[in-house]
Amino acid sequence: MTSPEVEAAITALRAGGLAVIPTDTVYGLACDPERVESVARLSEAKGRTSDQPIALVAASLAALLGCLPELRGRDEAVARELLPGPYTLVFRNTARRYPLLTGSRPDTIGIRVPELTGQAKELLETVEAVAATSANLHGGPDPARLEDVPGELRGIAAAIDGGELPGVPSTVLDLTGAEPSILREGAVPAAEALERVRAGLAE
Repeated sequence: MTSPEVEAAITALRAGGLAVIPTDTVYGLACDPERVESVARLSEAKGRTSDQPIALVAASLAALLGCLPELRGRDEAVARELLPGPYTLVFRNTARRYPLLTGSRPDTIGIRVPELTGQAKELLETVEAVAATSANLHGGPDPARLEDVPGELRGIAAAIDGGELPGVPSTVLDLTGAEPSILREGAVPAAEALERVRAGLAE
C-alpha cells in the first residue's frame, strides 16, 4: 500500500508542483520534466538561471530509453556499465528532447538512473521520470538528511524522508566526445567510472 508521503509527492508532481526526494547520493528537488511552469518553478526556488542544465532522472534503464530512444546502441552500452548508480551521464541529445532541462547546451542532456529502495523507488517507478537537482539553494551544501534541505524548499514541496543519505553528489561524466571526460568528482572516484566506461565501449 502506498504511503501518504509517496501519495502526496506523486500528487504534487502530477499537478506541476515540486517534491523533495531521497536518491542514492543526496536529497533532490524534483518536478515534471515536460511542464514549463514546473521546471521554471524548480529553477526559481533554487535560485538557478535557465541556462543551467537539470538532470533527467529515470526509474530504470528501460524508462530512460523510453524517454530518450536515441540512446540505444553505443550510449546504451555505456549506460549499462554504470547504471543504476550514483552517476550523472551527459549524452548527445540528437533529437533535442527535454529542451527545458538542457540549459545552454540543447544538443546534450544529463541523465541519472539512481539505485533506489523503499519509498523513493516506489515514487520514481510510478512517475517513471522527473527533472531533479540537489535540494539546496544554488551553491549551498548538498543535503544528506531531510532536515538539511533549506526550509524555503521544504515549505513549497511535498517531501519523502529517506533517512540519512551518503551526502556526496553524483559523479558527472561527459560522454558526448570521442573520449569521456570528468565534469565533477563525486560519489564514485572518476577514474573508476572512466575505467568502467572504457570497458563498456571495448565490448
